Amino acid sequence: MAAITPYICYTYHIKFDLDLTLISIAMIFPLVFTIRGSFRRREKALEHLSEFRSSILTLSYIFDNSSIPQPKKQEINDILINISTDLMVHLKSNSTSTEAIDKSIQRVYDFTQENKEYVSGKLKDRIFKYLKDLHETVENVHAINIHRTPISLKAYCLIFIYIFPIIYTPAVIYRIGEGQNHSITYFVVILSQFILIALYNIQNQLEYPFDDKGLDDIKLNNFKLDR
Repeated sequence: MAAITPYICYTYHIKFDLDLTLISIAMIFPLVFTIRGSFRRREKALEHLSEFRSSILTLSYIFDNSSIPQPKKQEINDILINISTDLMVHLKSNSTSTEAIDKSIQRVYDFTQENKEYVSGKLKDRIFKYLKDLHETVENVHAINIHRTPISLKAYCLIFIYIFPIIYTPAVIYRIGEGQNHSITYFVVILSQFILIALYNIQNQLEYPFDDKGLDDIKLNNFKLDR
């Protein structure tokens, strides 16, 4: 569209004076807003993932320093590793269902109830305290994963990006002058459109920080218990 629109405008002598400030406000502000929102979601996700690993690592230490027999310690360690692995798989898949991760965390509670003879009341309180933190961090990253920046605002940005050359090209021709080298208009319009598409794609990549496809995606393996 950025390449065809100048050709049509020059062919049919379409040009008009337009205040480009209005277009800039209509285009740049929503794009910057969505990019900033996506970046903040990514930073929040990093914060919650750090808390997740801290909580699950502390649980591992608590069980490892308890009076539970060694085979049982290995069992609970495997359960905690499974929780860590299941969460990373869940985030990478962008799934809305939390059934698998919920079952993994439930196994910690079941283990505690099944081994009451080794788990004192004081130890159980400590376990449940960090289990609560574990639940909270998992729910937070899941909420970030499924609730994204407003879809209507993204659609608005995309629509304006597509119609931008139609509005912008006649104004550029008017300001540059129809008698000037046409390549200048082509360069300005195509460059402007490239910038807008690039900004939109940056926002779209930040929108999905867990799929491990973009350069700025979160390295989920760094937050696993057995990294």
